[in-house]
Amino acid sequence: MHDQVKRLSRREIPSVNKVLVALGRCDLPRPVIVDLIRRELSKVRAAEKIPAFEPIVELVRRSVEELCASRLQPVINGTGIVIHTNFGRAPLASEAIRALKQIGSGYSNLEYDLVAGERGHRGTYIETALARICEAEAAAVVNNCAAALVLIVQHFAQGNTERPTSNAQRRTEVVISRGEMVQIGGGFRIGEIIQATGAELREVGATNKTTVNDYARAIGPKTAMILKVHRSNFFMSGFVESPPSEKISALARNKRVPFVEDLGSGVVVATEELGIADHEPTPAEALKSGADLVCFSGDKLFGGPQAGIFAGTKRFVAALRREPLFRALRCDKLCLAALQSTVDLHLSKATAKIPALALLRISEDELRVRGAAICARLQGLPLTIAIGRGKAKAGGGTLPKLSMPSVTMDIVPENASLADFAASLRASNPPLIGYIADDRFKLDLRTIVPRQDDLVVEAIRGACISDK
Repeated sequence: MHDQVKRLSRREIPSVNKVLVALGRCDLPRPVIVDLIRRELSKVRAAEKIPAFEPIVELVRRSVEELCASRLQPVINGTGIVIHTNFGRAPLASEAIRALKQIGSGYSNLEYDLVAGERGHRGTYIETALARICEAEAAAVVNNCAAALVLIVQHFAQGNTERPTSNAQRRTEVVISRGEMVQIGGGFRIGEIIQATGAELREVGATNKTTVNDYARAIGPKTAMILKVHRSNFFMSGFVESPPSEKISALARNKRVPFVEDLGSGVVVATEELGIADHEPTPAEALKSGADLVCFSGDKLFGGPQAGIFAGTKRFVAALRREPLFRALRCDKLCLAALQSTVDLHLSKATAKIPALALLRISEDELRVRGAAICARLQGLPLTIAIGRGKAKAGGGTLPKLSMPSVTMDIVPENASLADFAASLRASNPPLIGYIADDRFKLDLRTIVPRQDDLVVEAIRGACISDK
């Protein structure tokens, strides 16, 4: 009898088409919605108790909304973190956006030599220009900095046969300081990335102190390379020692071992020009200090699209480009188009047009004026709003000591909790994202560009209406 009741109740589960009609208009392709409805109805069918039709439709509607929210879309960054990894890191310059439209909307000479009229080499101009920026013999690009590091380690620890030992022993060890075993975003660790290539880690020194002698004692017949990883997302102070690159490079030359620096952040202008006291090493400085190769990100302080740039001696760069893995890691036409425009801005000394660098330079006075204007437009709404003080961060694993004075809009809604108010703003179009601190919802104006001020006002008004 019980089984008969269960069978009868399952007959009442609505059809896919009935739920689809009840949902009404959705901003997703029909095949995606149909698949989602089928998955949700399968869950209902497997449940002990079958809900009524309306709750089923509401369940599907929530799933559709969650899926819609996961689509790639613009957001307004009110967190005060300039290079926010969760928000796509560095925003692109308008010149890069125009290049994306021009190159993406038609055909291009991606691998075509216009002079010879035949197949050409991908990225010739960008590689030449990047070598100039880095003051290197040569440069090349892959799809991110982790990929550049993997390619470098793969070459020296697995594929390189230029330096065989007398007993033909393979060189598989990568020498690295224990104080530089960095974890980057998403839980990825430098050591794990290196070991994924099949190379062996040879850690030297202690967490807080590493000397040149530590490196010297570690070098042996199996040494493939010395790797120095810049501490771009944290810093150590106190009883700390780390040898300068000049001393490590002198040792590497003496032992005939390649010396590679992973700089991460990709700053190619003096940080002092950005009003930042803490100096961040540039690729040119690292190469002058004796590194054979450097690698860094294109979408951090360089201000371009996601890319991994490596530069150094012509012989090593050419060898890396010959690696079979290089083709799997190469950039597409859109990445190269945006990167080319960003490179040109650096070479033209027009870094004020690069958004990430421009946001770091904005004065507090300018932010305060904008904040006051926005607050004036929000008077009369059921909330308390005031201009506050904030501390902005560079973010993206760069400039860990930097804490820039900034200006915030501090909001306390009258008809909703702070968490509900924040959720309402995230549901606006475009989503407006801030943070909760000191019993207030805060929006840091340093990372909200002026053209978005009207959108900020509209989102806050909309949140006040929805929370009534």
